[in-house]
Amino acid sequence: MENDKQPYICPAIFACTLDNPFRRLLHNPQKILGPYITRGMTVIDLGCGPGYFTIGLAKLVGEGGKVIAADLQEAMLEKVIRKIRRTDLEQRISIHKCQEDKIGVYEKADFILAFWMIHEVPDKQSMFEELKSILKPGGKIFIIEPKIHVTDKSFMQMVVLLESAGFVIIERPKVRFSRAVLLASRSGPR
Repeated sequence: MENDKQPYICPAIFACTLDNPFRRLLHNPQKILGPYITRGMTVIDLGCGPGYFTIGLAKLVGEGGKVIAADLQEAMLEKVIRKIRRTDLEQRISIHKCQEDKIGVYEKADFILAFWMIHEVPDKQSMFEELKSILKPGGKIFIIEPKIHVTDKSFMQMVVLLESAGFVIIERPKVRFSRAVLLASRSGPR
């Protein structure tokens, strides 16, 4: 891909840019994710950052559901922990620290959200194969990338990698200032 140099990972000191009142006007979790999430689901918020979408997902999955907030940075995960401590969401959200080269989640998920983080991953092909192994049959993955960091060409190259890993495009939802694709695992042998 055209930007395969060592990726920039948004540091935790910039978490306020990912979770603030202005962003709620642009990226409402219920509006963006509501059509795809049902009560009782197990969802992974991959690259959850400070938990902006984690909280919205936990509300959507309800009491019988579960959200796995997964991130590479301990400081981001600490921000999620502080947000949910002593709230009813604490029972629905589990925290998972990813490894440098592996997500490392072994629980099967109905849905995986990767919001504005795939461009930060150096080995996308390996990650897509791991994501496929995490999804339950019929599970979906929703990838949203920022237009400011990811060109249309790079996004299309990423989609080709996803297809080669065994995913099929279901929909191309519109998300402000973003490029987005909703995919599912292809059934049967490739």
